[in-house]
Amino acid sequence: MDRRTFIGLVGGGLALGATRIWAADGKPSKRQHYVLKPDQAWRLNAPEKEQFDASGLLLKPNGDLLTVNDKRPGLYKVVFPAEGMEAKLEKIPNFFTTKQLEPFKVAKTGHWDLEGITRDTEGRIYLCEEGNRWVLRLDPKTEKVERLEIDWSPVKKYFSNDRNASWEGIAIGDGRLYMANERSRGRIIVLDLNTLEILSDFSVGAVQLLARDMQYTDLSWFDGHLYVLMREARAVLQVDPKTERVVAEFDIWALENAPEHAYHRLYPTGIMEGLAVDAQSIWVVTDNNGYGRLKDSADKRPTLFQCNRPDRKQG
Repeated sequence: MDRRTFIGLVGGGLALGATRIWAADGKPSKRQHYVLKPDQAWRLNAPEKEQFDASGLLLKPNGDLLTVNDKRPGLYKVVFPAEGMEAKLEKIPNFFTTKQLEPFKVAKTGHWDLEGITRDTEGRIYLCEEGNRWVLRLDPKTEKVERLEIDWSPVKKYFSNDRNASWEGIAIGDGRLYMANERSRGRIIVLDLNTLEILSDFSVGAVQLLARDMQYTDLSWFDGHLYVLMREARAVLQVDPKTERVVAEFDIWALENAPEHAYHRLYPTGIMEGLAVDAQSIWVVTDNNGYGRLKDSADKRPTLFQCNRPDRKQG
């Protein structure tokens, strides 16, 4: 079945029902299938109209939605309008600034490539740094950034020599730190948040993979489940962290390619690089790499989508 037929059968955001597939370990598993539809969408206006390649989303308990630009240091808050489809990106003072990152400059290779965002129960913020394969943590109380010392040797076999195929997503849940190794050998690494020791690693995939390898671009944790954004497959996976199996798959193919939202692309790859999940919504944001939309090539702003969860009753 090709993807267009698949989308046509799913349609309307309703579940197909339990579909039997084969997991990586050869055992049959079941997952629910849904199609995400954008209930709201906003073009994101960056400060000083800079190119903003959004890469990561974090929904805080107070409702603030945060993102990063993988071209330069900083953390940004999405300021929503009372109406309309343009939102403002507001840089948060004293969060991952160039000055705060100065102590790591000597060891840094290339530009700052910040990807993914997560938060622990103490309110500390974590970012991935893809180029050097670092995990950075900021304590809002002290406004100091530290680089976590982690021994990656047990999982180095998954690492690529391509510095742009490194950490692309991060999430925290139930005392564990989850890292998404983007591609070449796409893998999700699980660490103990307190000891920073590697506990396990696994991979999950969409029913229909468009690439030979997994392509992970963000992670999110909500209500006891890990959510995985797969750029190439245009899908969000809901994963049971205990079994490391997919329990639900949310298709974003139609959302990304809707005529009013579709972007020009150099390669036939997906462009979603930020994911956040709550009880009512799944949020995704584009990293369109400075390309404009098909309907307006001059408009190169990223687009943020809020999709009501078709797997839960609304209201």
